[in-house]
Amino acid sequence: MATLEKKSLQEAYLDVRNDQSPTNWCIFKYEGNQIVVSDRGADFDEFKSHFRADERLFAYLRMITGDELSKRSKFAFISWSGPSVSVMKQAKMSADKAKIKEVVQNFAIEFHTNDIDEIEEEYIKQELTKAGGASYGTGVRA
Repeated sequence: MATLEKKSLQEAYLDVRNDQSPTNWCIFKYEGNQIVVSDRGADFDEFKSHFRADERLFAYLRMITGDELSKRSKFAFISWSGPSVSVMKQAKMSADKAKIKEVVQNFAIEFHTNDIDEIEEEYIKQELTKAGGASYGTGVRA
């Protein structure tokens, strides 16, 4: 089981949750036997570039959902093990995910994938919208 750099993970997590911050994602990666904050930012393409075939990581993402009447921040927690990651390393992620969830506690959706097609901005936004409940909008901005 990996150890966490808990303080820096929590700082990155809170930065993403802060609506006043431009940061809307953070990436936690393995460095040896430790999970650390690898990066954070605002650009989705940069976010997606971290999901490589030989990587395993955890990601936390903020997106704005809603309709013309109401905009809300919604959060996704993603675990990724690329298709080239060994089965043994993939298996160890489940215990590490439980430790990450001690820090990353609030999210509307959670999913694990090794399919880069699921790391698409519109796909994730659609899943967050579905998880968000009622939508009262008329489709027309007054």
